[in-house]
Amino acid sequence: RLLQLRIKTVDEAGLRAEIRTAKALCARYQCQLIVNDHWRLAIEEGCDFIHLGQEDLQTADLLAIRAAGVRLGLSTHDHQELETAMAAEPDYIALGPIYPTILKKMKWAPQGVERISEWKRQVAPFQLVAIGGLNPERLDGVFAAGADSAAVVTDITLNDDPEARTREWIEKTDQWR
Repeated sequence: RLLQLRIKTVDEAGLRAEIRTAKALCARYQCQLIVNDHWRLAIEEGCDFIHLGQEDLQTADLLAIRAAGVRLGLSTHDHQELETAMAAEPDYIALGPIYPTILKKMKWAPQGVERISEWKRQVAPFQLVAIGGLNPERLDGVFAAGADSAAVVTDITLNDDPEARTREWIEKTDQWR
């Protein structure tokens, strides 16, 4: 189980506090923490993973990340980004959006589950994470197509009962372990 901390508009002190709180929660619930974008703080705070978008990959110190023993995940949306990601030899590659998403404006069309199968063949031995427009009802198709994991944001955060929805996600993904 993984928890990704995705915070865009907090100062460094606030972000450091959020990371520490998230790490404590992860320890309590036996999951690993992925810090989005803020690779220096993730190293300093001893986080499990760092997730970078393509734009952040250009300025991140991959040698420092590796030397710290922090695992790396990278976002991809097209074949060029996939090649760039594979050259960086991450621990996982995220493909998205699989379905239409409202988390952020995307210049890429939804990839569809067919792309998961195609990319899974190309990314081996890297883990493939599906993201974008997912919900528990779509997970069977996503995992059957070859995704190793699935990432979710708005299906939980916009749900009337986020805790219950999180439990649904956990139960559904546990069926594929």
